[in-house]
Amino acid sequence: MGNKTWLFGLSCILLAYYTYIPIPENLEEPWKVRFIDILTKIATLTATLFENTGLMKFEDLFFILMRIQNIEPFSDENLTVIDIDFSKIPVRLYLPKRKSEIQRPAVIYIHGGAFATGSFKMLPYDFVNRMTASRLDAVVVAPDYRLAPQDLFPAALEDCIVVVKFFLQDKVLEKYGVDPAHICIAGDSSGGALVGSVTQLLQDDPEYRNKIKAQAMIYPKLQAVDTWMPSYREYENGPFLSRKLGIKLSTRYLAEDEELPEAILRNEHMPEGSRDVFKFVNWSRFLPEKYKKNHVYREPVLGKLNASYPVLLDSRVSPLLVNDSQLQKLPLTYVITCEHDILRDDGLIYVTRLRNAGVPVTHEHIEDAIHGAISFVTAPMYLHSGLRIIDKYISWLQENL
Repeated sequence: MGNKTWLFGLSCILLAYYTYIPIPENLEEPWKVRFIDILTKIATLTATLFENTGLMKFEDLFFILMRIQNIEPFSDENLTVIDIDFSKIPVRLYLPKRKSEIQRPAVIYIHGGAFATGSFKMLPYDFVNRMTASRLDAVVVAPDYRLAPQDLFPAALEDCIVVVKFFLQDKVLEKYGVDPAHICIAGDSSGGALVGSVTQLLQDDPEYRNKIKAQAMIYPKLQAVDTWMPSYREYENGPFLSRKLGIKLSTRYLAEDEELPEAILRNEHMPEGSRDVFKFVNWSRFLPEKYKKNHVYREPVLGKLNASYPVLLDSRVSPLLVNDSQLQKLPLTYVITCEHDILRDDGLIYVTRLRNAGVPVTHEHIEDAIHGAISFVTAPMYLHSGLRIIDKYISWLQENL
């Protein structure tokens, strides 16, 4: 009885502590966001305790929590939904049932999850892709790429490239009735990073250049160089995605080394001789004045890590690290950023750089939303900001794809 009482008391203290963490005033449905934030912080604490006691790795708990949301494919009166493989990579296909006299557009949607969690099988992603296919009368392809830390960089990117190239084959497009001139690659969070890298690599490949009409990114993660931008400072503790949680999970994709995330948290992870890439992510040059506020730019500190990580300089990890001439090759682009998000400034810098390079960009900034909002659009949360984001994303596809 004593242990149970102690555990109950500790749980009450934790719940009370997290309940009174300040939540920004201008959030839509703040009570829902507070509840999401509390659960995430408790999960983070639990994952840390489990890792420290050797029960499981930190990311394993989040993987389990995500997997609970997985659902099997089911078809309805409008769509045939099936799970198959494209070149041995699992994908979920959404195929409209209505007969069409013309070829359909297609969307390849890459899920988020910090490269270490998530799946196309999750109910929220199924919801997004089902709605996209129904409203657009489009074919939607959702790949399940390999996850870290079992498979490090560039495994996830390689899987996405394989799926996209398989789908872009003439015989495959013909099989599914897809118009080769109307294909978009889309994704959220770390999926947005994969969208940026895949699209850049395809544009550099003569065989696939100009085969993608558009790219769409929802609160994307686009660089691993500077983790002390204004958005990282302002939303260091969330809501939902804290700076520490985001860094801890996403660095699992780069290396299995506990020294790396600690160095990134101190913004002391960049190797000697890497200062030349800072110009691509220097927020003091690219952020709109509204978001600079009173923050003072400080370069990441060089040469503090004992180990060397060339991956930190790889544009396949950080799509913002390509030069302007490479950005100029990119197709029509759509970017959604959320105000209450450590990754806000990644998206804002990308928008500025694309516009400076002459790429047609549509940018929507959601002032009252958090990172991960579209992951909370199904029962029991029904976060309205997430539903609005999905509606804006699909509306843009309807007008531009």
